[in-house]
Amino acid sequence: MAIAPDWKRAADAGLTFRRIADADLPLLARIYTSTRTEELAPVPWSDAQKAAFLDMQFRAQHAHYQKYYADADWLIVMHDGEDIGRLYIERLPAEHRIIDIALLPEHRGCGLGEALLRDLLDEAAAAGRSVEIHVEKQNPAMRLYRRLGFLTEQDKGVYDLMRWTGPPSAAYANTA
Repeated sequence: MAIAPDWKRAADAGLTFRRIADADLPLLARIYTSTRTEELAPVPWSDAQKAAFLDMQFRAQHAHYQKYYADADWLIVMHDGEDIGRLYIERLPAEHRIIDIALLPEHRGCGLGEALLRDLLDEAAAAGRSVEIHVEKQNPAMRLYRRLGFLTEQDKGVYDLMRWTGPPSAAYANTA
């Protein structure tokens, strides 16, 4: 069942959303794996060992998210009807927490994620909330988060806890 949040930029970019279902676990695992492939490239394991490791990691992450963020929205991101990513978001009284956002590699770097993030930021701003996300330090999307006005709030080792509290400057409005 498709859902239609009031996210204009995402809609204009051809994005739609639906809630995850158990049948989506293979897709969600593929999306997860796509975010870790580069990181595991230098590891001297066989492809089968890497696949087993990533499957174990995905299952652990998925179980953790489901347990600790039970009230979150668990969404599949679709582009022109094709499943291309995942968005997990929890709306709390003081903030919106992006638990996870990831697109398959062939859909990265073409503005889809930025359109979605800008809509999420607008939604949070309209509700008077900040937005937080944990981002791996080596994640190429770090540049996008910084450009949108996210600031590092806490160094968590491999991750930075980043927070957005409002548009960073007129440059945000000019590119919105």
